[in-house]
Amino acid sequence: MMRRGLLRAGLVLLGFFVAIQAVPYGWRRTNPPVVAEPEWSSPRGRELFYRACADCHSNETRWPWYSRVAPVSWLVVKDVEEGRSHFNVSEWHREQKDARKAAEEVREGEMPLPIYLPTHPEARLTAAEKAELIAALEATFGTRERARGRDRQRE
Repeated sequence: MMRRGLLRAGLVLLGFFVAIQAVPYGWRRTNPPVVAEPEWSSPRGRELFYRACADCHSNETRWPWYSRVAPVSWLVVKDVEEGRSHFNVSEWHREQKDARKAAEEVREGEMPLPIYLPTHPEARLTAAEKAELIAALEATFGTRERARGRDRQRE
């Protein structure tokens, strides 16, 4: 009797898992063309950025196998879309509202997202690499503090 209940529950869960694969949200794994890229302060800064940040903040996302399996695919696509909307180095021709916050977010450990690191070991930076990346982001994009100072000068 108990086995039947477990088998039935397992079959229901399997059916649900198979059914959610048809939900189209996870299918939007696209890489639009690279339109324009910033002038990087150094090749090393660009290299570190592409190693740790570009999957979500460029149009050159590497889509791993699990990005094709719901419900994980929904989270991956959402994270990439959100990352690109905040800051996208492949579309430098449009305003990048959060570019100046990039160094600060890396410094504070907010980026890369902790959920990203277990499946992307290459994005784990040593302390020295993190310092290099922060310096490159500040040199390439500026800082939020410098932007605030410029805004105050305009007023």
